[in-house]
Amino acid sequence: MHRVIRFTLLLAAIHAPFSLHSGAQQPAAPAKTTPAAVGSTDPSLKDQLHLPVPRDPNLPTLWLVGDSTVRNGHGDGAGGQWGWGEPIVQFFDTSKINVVNRAIGGRSSRTYITEGHWNDTLAMMKPGDFMLVQMGHNDGGALDDTSRARGTLPGVGKDSKEIENPILKRHETVHTYGWYLRQYVEQAKAKGVTVEMCTLIPRKIWKDGKVVRDSATYAGWARAVAEQEQIGLIDLNEIVAREYDAMGEQAVEPLFADPHTHTSAAGALINAKAVILGLKLLQPDPLEPYFSAAGKQLPVMPAPLMNAVQ
Repeated sequence: MHRVIRFTLLLAAIHAPFSLHSGAQQPAAPAKTTPAAVGSTDPSLKDQLHLPVPRDPNLPTLWLVGDSTVRNGHGDGAGGQWGWGEPIVQFFDTSKINVVNRAIGGRSSRTYITEGHWNDTLAMMKPGDFMLVQMGHNDGGALDDTSRARGTLPGVGKDSKEIENPILKRHETVHTYGWYLRQYVEQAKAKGVTVEMCTLIPRKIWKDGKVVRDSATYAGWARAVAEQEQIGLIDLNEIVAREYDAMGEQAVEPLFADPHTHTSAAGALINAKAVILGLKLLQPDPLEPYFSAAGKQLPVMPAPLMNAVQ
């Protein structure tokens, strides 16, 4: 049985969420890294991003591709806002693997590609590397507004729309969210990279005492692409939402540094732990050999439940 399906069954069998909000370190400001070349599509869009590059090119690299919920600003906690790509480093043995957070705030699955950031990252990838991709928070915007022009068409199909992009000042064919996700997956796989899809972390929006999920839209579409491409799925939207539900609104409030989207250090840490938990739910977990002692100590499913769905 495909591991995405096993994960779906396993998640459905969980009656209580894992405790992700205790016993881990807050993220520290990351060490300075050498900025990577950021291409030439539009320097005004790409300057000053300070995106990191692998520390040791002889090691495999775990690439993180996403938006501000993965790497906010320069990844230094400015404004009290952190993405999960910074605290996740503590769960990996960096003597065995590079963890390189190439996520960029404000980007959608489309604009990360059209601004040239994806090509920059893809060019550095090599066989034996890994990638986690989490997009969707910014895909619901307008296609061709004069402020960002970052939206994508809904769904995972082959629909497209022709526009004149007012930001990049060129004609553009805009595709569906799923189409762009497939570009990441297929192009990285072609370079020998193991890709795992993450659904977007939930926003702090409550309804009837529960956090609102995106299972009918972006989380569901990311799941569909994972199934189409036969890659692993880490359902952060559901794992984190269950944790928030169990904690309750008052306890969740300090986990955010703005009204509903960007997490504080404590919130980013919960999301990072959810990623590790999601990896451990994959069968097999391709990154298990690279966990640090802290990563190995994070909870796994009891053996009876795991065995029941294999």
